[in-house]
Amino acid sequence: MSSGPAVPAPIVTTPVTPTPVTTLPTGSTLVLGPPEIARALTRIAHEILERNKGGSELVLLGIPTRGLPLAVRLAARLAAVEPGLDAADLVGSLDVTMHRDDLRHHPTRTIGATQLPSSGIDGKVVVLVDDVLYSGRTIRAALDAISDLGRPRAVQLAALVDRGHRELPIRADYVGKNLPTSHHERVRVLLTETDGQDAVLISDPSATGPATTDAGAR
Repeated sequence: MSSGPAVPAPIVTTPVTPTPVTTLPTGSTLVLGPPEIARALTRIAHEILERNKGGSELVLLGIPTRGLPLAVRLAARLAAVEPGLDAADLVGSLDVTMHRDDLRHHPTRTIGATQLPSSGIDGKVVVLVDDVLYSGRTIRAALDAISDLGRPRAVQLAALVDRGHRELPIRADYVGKNLPTSHHERVRVLLTETDGQDAVLISDPSATGPATTDAGAR
């Protein structure tokens, strides 16, 4: 299956100033605000550089929707720490739609574009970046999508939130926040680039209103 066209194209890496949390949806509890998210991403960036002895062989692939802006932010932090790195050359986007195992239940999913750095992924250390790690099924789809695009030297995983309840033997290498949850709770990630503010929320299932991120499908 194809995960969408792989287009060598630059990802916009303009720095983003997180917006303070103004209002919370009904039934939601704030877990992380802008300062906590910023510190978590800074820590993850340093852990990535330390583990891989630098960033010269790294590629960050964000999983849309919110994994992509997180990858952009991480790339900017890596470039700020290590002289010579170009954030735009580090980051790409990986659409996993056609590799998901729930397509028959959600046949109307929109297929996105996969954009790789100009250097590709062959022989690179690919760091998948996503907002919420839950069942592990999105990451399994991402691994299948990567196999269509090239042969990286290694694949690692960075997640802003790990809420547990894994259904597959998948573990994050870098985690911003381990967040114990029950199955019926909903974890929502808001980012300035997509939602106008930075926040991680736990929502009561009885709360009304559309979900920004439904981690139950991950």
